[in-house]
Amino acid sequence: MAMNDSHRRFIQVLMSHGIMEASAVRKLHRHCCEIHKVHYVHDKLDDFIDVLNKHLKPVFMEIRKRFGEDDGKRYYALVNTAENDVAKMATDYAENELELFRKALDLIIVSTSGFASSTYILNLADNLQNKKMKKKEAEQLLQRFVQDKWLIERDGEYTLHTRCLMEMEHYMRNNYPDLMKICNICRDITIQSQACVVCGIYIHLPCVEKYFKGHAEPRCPHCSEPWAHEIPDLNQADSQSSPIPSTSKNGQVQTQERRLSKTQSNLRSRR
Repeated sequence: MAMNDSHRRFIQVLMSHGIMEASAVRKLHRHCCEIHKVHYVHDKLDDFIDVLNKHLKPVFMEIRKRFGEDDGKRYYALVNTAENDVAKMATDYAENELELFRKALDLIIVSTSGFASSTYILNLADNLQNKKMKKKEAEQLLQRFVQDKWLIERDGEYTLHTRCLMEMEHYMRNNYPDLMKICNICRDITIQSQACVVCGIYIHLPCVEKYFKGHAEPRCPHCSEPWAHEIPDLNQADSQSSPIPSTSKNGQVQTQERRLSKTQSNLRSRR
């Protein structure tokens, strides 16, 4: 299948949002096909994305999907496969802002819970090598990281957004080889997980819920010992009320415009 205008509209909207939940992506797929009068088949989303990925590969981009650790829902994002470190954020953040992000990343990864206290992160703002940051500036920056879907804030603590896990996976595997936890079920990296108290394997929360669903006596998939943790209920059913995403220029769209323009230019040059 050749790439057409429905694919181009699809990728434009996906990039402008940074990351989208699966039900919204399915609706976007239908919307793009209908508006450009392309035959739509509801269960061919993966084929539709495969066509896009073949054209994106030469420009080092790829549409990936992953379950969110906090809600168990499937998400899609357009990621840069050539820049596998924090440098990919450089177009939107100053160097001292990136330094604070790296320090926050350190705290989250070394923590046992997968969360870092805002107090600890804000205290690091006084010790930045590039340029120190006032507490108020650091607080505003953390909110930008949340708005741009790099971090998630919950009750004064921060963890990594699904978008960050998708975009920064290689960076984290390369820079934290001894600290990075790998889910025993899906082999993705995991920040929020449960560990077997006997053999020590990790399973991230969506896989825990899915793997042990319906098991009266859950046992570790590696050592077969009883699973000592409560099985989470993440309500994995996709929302059916997600609207078709807009392409209007608000918040997240503005932070993605430069990447969008560059990718569109590269794709046009290959036509």
